[in-house]
Amino acid sequence: MARTALQRRRIIIPVRAWPTHSATTISSPRAQSRTSSSPLRTYSSSSRAPPPPPPSLLRLVHHQRVPPQKIIPRIQTRNYEFRPSQYDPDGSRLRDAKPLLTKSNLGRVARSPNTHIITLLAIAGAFIFYFSNLETVPVSGRTRFNVYSQDSVRKMSDMQYKMLLYEFERNNIRILGDSDPRTQRVRRVMKKLIPFSGMGKDENWEIYVVDDPHTANAFVLPGGKVFVFSGILPLARNDSALAAVLGHEIAHNVAGHVGERMSGSIGTNILLYSGMLVAAGIGLGPLLMHYLGSKVLTVVLENPMSRKQESEADYIGLMIMAEACYDPREAVRFWERMEQGARHGGEEVPEWASTHPSNENRIKKIQEWLPKAMEKRDMSDCRTTTAFADLFRRALETGVLIVEE
Repeated sequence: MARTALQRRRIIIPVRAWPTHSATTISSPRAQSRTSSSPLRTYSSSSRAPPPPPPSLLRLVHHQRVPPQKIIPRIQTRNYEFRPSQYDPDGSRLRDAKPLLTKSNLGRVARSPNTHIITLLAIAGAFIFYFSNLETVPVSGRTRFNVYSQDSVRKMSDMQYKMLLYEFERNNIRILGDSDPRTQRVRRVMKKLIPFSGMGKDENWEIYVVDDPHTANAFVLPGGKVFVFSGILPLARNDSALAAVLGHEIAHNVAGHVGERMSGSIGTNILLYSGMLVAAGIGLGPLLMHYLGSKVLTVVLENPMSRKQESEADYIGLMIMAEACYDPREAVRFWERMEQGARHGGEEVPEWASTHPSNENRIKKIQEWLPKAMEKRDMSDCRTTTAFADLFRRALETGVLIVEE
């Protein structure tokens, strides 16, 4: 009797999840009837117990988990269709529309009398604006166009000065401290040059020596912000050579070259964009005209003007350093070293494509000016503030030439 009851017992093993231990679940027929709806497979106790699942199946069962389904929100879209309006019910006016800018339209505008009147008025206004802002440059006697005052140039240079400091900080470029011997050397030379620059009282002088041995450069922003890169100091082997460099950069501010460059860009931009309009009217690409026109204007107008300014700065800087009792002959030796460095580095650029005179022409000009510079050095007491730069600035304000015998 007990055996029959035992035979009627059933061993229930889930199919979906195999047990991880050797225990089995035994249930009575009543329990089986309650669980008959569940997906379970029954085995008789009289038969042998089912073998345990293989380890690979256990690992598969325990480690493979079905990720929950992601609920993708339904995006409502709109169908933009053409809707006829009361002005164009069938859309024919839109289909047959013609471009506003065509050759025939441009030709009609060009032949219009109103266009001729407007063009003549614009040209007359441009001539009046140009000739009313002309001034004569002392020493060289050339006439230049300048619409920017010293105050406006200083304000723009202050923005450039802040941008430079920001770029140095962002690129981790170090500014040498006041105790560095290179900074002390630059300060010593500037201290002697400033009284002879004619700008000592008008500027708030600040001197920065940038730790960049691979850059041989120096410049002075309007307002007295001096930047010297450490790469130029080995080329300027003594204080007189460094005075030639710094005197040249100071001279750009004495002569007001920054405002002259910005004024010149007004005329070049007018010519450039006028050419783009003409190119668009005759069917040429305005972008191509912009590219080619900018190259041509740079070579024809901007570079020659920049070379004249560099020659003026060479002359004024040579006189400033001579009156400060530095040896002007070191300027020739400095540019000879610059010429050797350019040849060795393969960085020579044809003079017509450069903003600066060639080093060879610079050396020739400085050698022509050396007798006058040596005379000023011999006459200077190295302490006076009534110097050549002061004479230059007064002549620039009054519009007279400096006649030197």
